[in-house]
Amino acid sequence: MAEEQQQYDVFQAIADPTRRQLLQLLAGEELSISTISSHFTMSRTAVTKHLHVLESAGLVVGRKMGREKLYCLEAKPLQKLQTWLTFYEQFWDNKLSILKDVIESDRVEG
Repeated sequence: MAEEQQQYDVFQAIADPTRRQLLQLLAGEELSISTISSHFTMSRTAVTKHLHVLESAGLVVGRKMGREKLYCLEAKPLQKLQTWLTFYEQFWDNKLSILKDVIESDRVEG
């Protein structure tokens, strides 16, 4: 019986700092697993597992080229994250506005 692969969403995939580093590394170019692994102190197998999570979430695309597998960033799924974060910007903007008012009132009083 074939083992079913777990599906990951964008939020699960980027939750791990190593996977975020992988995304940054792949943002510039398509790289082989060997090249990617050389940037990390973990084993090639561990890097491959992280890449599978990213691939499952649709954040990277892998293709076979000869004996190697090459990976590249697929940024479109990050729009889901951007949409989610956009909602919370209103709270950050509000806090920055309050901070600005406090700082400016201190200047006037001081």
